Amino acid sequence: MRKQIGILTLIFLWSVTAVAQTFEKTDTGIKATIQSVDVQIQFYTPSTIRIVKSPTNHAFTKESYSVISKPQVVKLSTRQDGNIVCVKSNELTVELNLETGGLSFFDKKSAPLLKEAGTAHFVEMNDAGSKAFRVKQAFVLDKDEPIYGLGNLENGRLSQRGEHRTLMPGNVEDGITFFQSVKGYGLFWDNYSPTNFADNEGGTSFESEVGDCVDYYFMYGGNADGVVAEMRHLTGQVPMFPLWTYGFWQSRERYKSQAELLEVVNKYRELGIPLDGIIQDWQYWGNNYLWNSMEFMNADFPRPQDMIDEVHAKNAHIIVSIWSSFGPQTKPYKELDAKGMLFNFSTWPQSGISEQWPPRMDYPSGVRVYDAYHPEARDIYWKHLSRLHNMKLDGWWMDSTEPDHLDFKPEDMDTKTYLGSFRKMRSAYPLLTVGGVYDHQRAVSSDKRVFILTRSGFAGQQRYGCNVWSGDVVSTWETLRNQIPAGLNFSLTGNPNFNSDIGGFFAGAYNQSWNDGSGARNPAYRELYVRWMQFGVFTPMMRSHGTEVPRELYYYGKKGETVYDALTAAVRLRYSLLPYIYSTSWEVTNRQSTFMRALMMDFATDKNVWNIGNEYMFGRSLLVAPVLHAQYTPEVVKKVSADDGWNQNTGEQNVTSLKNVDFSQAKSTKVYLPAGTAWYDFWTNEKQDGGHEITRKTTLDLIPLYVKAGSILPIGPDVQYATEKKWDHLEIRVYPGADGRFVLYEDEFDNYNYESGAYTEIPFIWNESARTLTIDRRRGSYEGMPINRKFSIVSPDGTRREVNYAGKKVNIRL
Repeated sequence: MRKQIGILTLIFLWSVTAVAQTFEKTDTGIKATIQSVDVQIQFYTPSTIRIVKSPTNHAFTKESYSVISKPQVVKLSTRQDGNIVCVKSNELTVELNLETGGLSFFDKKSAPLLKEAGTAHFVEMNDAGSKAFRVKQAFVLDKDEPIYGLGNLENGRLSQRGEHRTLMPGNVEDGITFFQSVKGYGLFWDNYSPTNFADNEGGTSFESEVGDCVDYYFMYGGNADGVVAEMRHLTGQVPMFPLWTYGFWQSRERYKSQAELLEVVNKYRELGIPLDGIIQDWQYWGNNYLWNSMEFMNADFPRPQDMIDEVHAKNAHIIVSIWSSFGPQTKPYKELDAKGMLFNFSTWPQSGISEQWPPRMDYPSGVRVYDAYHPEARDIYWKHLSRLHNMKLDGWWMDSTEPDHLDFKPEDMDTKTYLGSFRKMRSAYPLLTVGGVYDHQRAVSSDKRVFILTRSGFAGQQRYGCNVWSGDVVSTWETLRNQIPAGLNFSLTGNPNFNSDIGGFFAGAYNQSWNDGSGARNPAYRELYVRWMQFGVFTPMMRSHGTEVPRELYYYGKKGETVYDALTAAVRLRYSLLPYIYSTSWEVTNRQSTFMRALMMDFATDKNVWNIGNEYMFGRSLLVAPVLHAQYTPEVVKKVSADDGWNQNTGEQNVTSLKNVDFSQAKSTKVYLPAGTAWYDFWTNEKQDGGHEITRKTTLDLIPLYVKAGSILPIGPDVQYATEKKWDHLEIRVYPGADGRFVLYEDEFDNYNYESGAYTEIPFIWNESARTLTIDRRRGSYEGMPINRKFSIVSPDGTRREVNYAGKKVNIRL
């Protein structure tokens, strides 16, 4: 009997092994069933592979909302060696173990990149009445391998090794299920439920609360730019923003009247401080029962069209706050509610009385979030937003796009949406609500580019003309320090447009001890505000905003005073760099580049930069090292979250009144100059070799700023707004030491004609050995372009050459 059992066991094991060793070729790769798990390997491009794993016999349909590309026809070779099946393109190799179901990835030279740790895990669960699974897959990374991405986390770290985080959109953090490695590969975990990322000695894993399958994309770009390019090929390219979006923006936690908003614009123009945009935050609609009515119903905004027209007459732009929720007395609420397209969980604001704090919970607002997953709901949203669009507003501040979810209850996640439970679709909310506005506006208008400022983002949102800000952050030095790695990691997910509230949002700690309650007079806040402003120069959107302390620059002194001069100097520096910034924006759109570049993007062979999160490249030429520690005043530590920030008793958290602070003193800070190139001090033109740390003298109006050798840097005219003067006489700074190239890009600045070829490119090429700058022939044309122009060519030694240029090739020897 035992012998018979043994024979049967051997037959059974042989059968299992035989089954496990079979696989099937498909048009895009292979598929197999291994240990009751269906495994599919699909090549999307020669450099990107999709992996799908699901329990056998579990029927499902998986639709991606981030990924919009389709698999290409990729030439593949497949071979089997024992239990290992190898599928190879001309860029990548993936090996499937037919016994374990584990996968390993290699580059075209067979160098190992990443491998799975064990098999996929599926735990059956009930998702609001539907059968689903908790899904997990772990991976094995090299011991000293840094990884980047995961969104704009406020953890102050560049490399995310050792991180343990639940990833989903939030107010001050947007967790994105994507990371990339210094080895030149990336991994996008395509799941929209709250997902736990963990990296420890046991491995690196993604585990999602709900899913029908493990679904991820492995991509190889060779370097960080290549990974970003592959991610954008999968999830969408970045459209151009108008030039005016790169100027300076002023805002505060709401202007309370039409007159107050116009006064700010007029004051900037009177003082000669450059300004391109102003933002009207919430409650222009009136009380909270009218929340987000998308109409000017507040009596203090009696002539909104006149207000908009006057802002435009001052050569400025205006955008207004819109939300993902509606008050019960609004037209959108009533239409959406009648169709069952509103959610019932608690959201902001909770009280219907807008002017009273703390909120009166006995007068509930009745505000509810709309079902942005529903295409008809997005149509209704745009129908009502059209009232504002027809008023010629210049863009949208889409707040609470995560959306706000207060007084969380586990059963809230069972809320039914058009696409399944809220639990299943949680992370896709900002993607779909922002995408709905972008798609609708593009459908009705092409003469003005869509511009959206939004609080939350997810993978693929870069395709929707949006700039994501880091939410209601607190006005502390620690928070300022956190903004840099947050912005760099967010950019490394493929989303290049990031900004923060310059000065921080919650600033009430600085109000104590000042007769007028204005922290703008507090030296501790003044120093922080100046340094945040200087950092803001080198972000894709330079926008001052916050509550409790006024942010308009004229509250910080007057011309000739140190703080005021430092703030306005930062704004003027921003405007001088507009030709460089706008040309970089074309590199982002046309060549998948990135504005805020972690140093590992350009200097990956220098291991010293792998985890530097306090300096970065802005574009490919400028090394920015903001001053991130107080040098003149004490640092203030205030632990406030976005959820409880409004509830703080600012009288108990204060900064002692400071007297006789001398902001004219010189200080110093340390800067690391990456190896492999020489560097020029932007301010002095002093040249230094890279590969070491230096100490740089600083003043309140100066931060360390360096230009990479071989750079060609265009400097724009002194202007009050971005388009005040044509770029027909630019200064071109040439920094010798290596061959270099820069393409000056121009178009009509605020329409989509560039998509049809209405733009120009003027290439500048520096030949180091010949000491020659070539201004190549102009490529392309657009209506109103400068036909003849002058360039002032400037070298670090002060040599200056004036060149007339009419679109033909010119060589200048320096």
